[in-house]
Amino acid sequence: MLSRTADHLFWMARYTERAENTARMLDVNVQTALLPQSAEAAEHGWRAMLSISELKDRFNEKYGLLTPKDVIDFMVRDPSNPSSIASCLRGARENARAVRGTLTTEVWETHNATWLDVHDRLKGNRLEQDPSQFFEWVKYRSHLSRGVTIGTMLKDEALYFIRLGTFLERADNTARLLDVKFHNAQRLSQAEQRDKQRNDPDAQIDFYYWAAILRSVSGFEVYRKVYRDVITPARVAEFLIMRGDMPRSLLACMAEVVSTLAEVSNQASEDTERFAGKLHAELRFCRIDDILREGLHDYLTKFLERIYELGNRVSRDFLVPLAA
Repeated sequence: MLSRTADHLFWMARYTERAENTARMLDVNVQTALLPQSAEAAEHGWRAMLSISELKDRFNEKYGLLTPKDVIDFMVRDPSNPSSIASCLRGARENARAVRGTLTTEVWETHNATWLDVHDRLKGNRLEQDPSQFFEWVKYRSHLSRGVTIGTMLKDEALYFIRLGTFLERADNTARLLDVKFHNAQRLSQAEQRDKQRNDPDAQIDFYYWAAILRSVSGFEVYRKVYRDVITPARVAEFLIMRGDMPRSLLACMAEVVSTLAEVSNQASEDTERFAGKLHAELRFCRIDDILREGLHDYLTKFLERIYELGNRVSRDFLVPLAA
């Protein structure tokens, strides 16, 4: 396959997945903003999301003062933000258009219809009236795109590069979503969590924060099925990092990346496959106690750095090289 074609397929998938995960992250903040809390705590939640998304400076340059309405507008439809949902859906559609001959008609029409429909949904004040409904629509369109792709595309290199982009982006965004809660935290141990639950009167509110995060990754019912107990930060972290049977966990994503890289391997990709395999092995064999002892924020920061490096390696070995 031509590297240019592979590049378009890879980024079509990444942009679609990024739009979905941005919607998931925003939905968490919209839900948790409804909980009883101080104005300072609510503002910290929005700023943490911008920081984790690496958009804090860009937002401050444009808006200065922070309001939830401005953050949502910036993350959903601001054309100056390349990671906004509208920008991502446009990017996915443009990459799909560039390789229409490689895609099935159903896949192309799904991306095109999503891009056309998003304009109508962002007209007027519909977003402000019910942001959660819009976020659900974004997730639905991403699910539809993924299902149509798997259900109609030939299982060849084109599909593998789409899958590779999907799971690299999902791993990155799951880590960011989990890190929002722990932004600026230094250490988190099980003992500290027990002390917090005994002494902190806001511990009950924490339950709703974690429940919102689980729902944002479609994992609330699955979590209760696996653990059949109260929701604790340590278990949520274990669930979203180390559960190979949880589709959006870091381990599950890296397992897909490793197997997909094996399908498209070439003479230049041996080091990249080794790099991905090592990251997958560390996730598979580590213990949650070790991660929490190190500090979840620090661990996730390192993971994000390595995912970024892995994406660069994939671009170098298979796709259009990144600009120097």
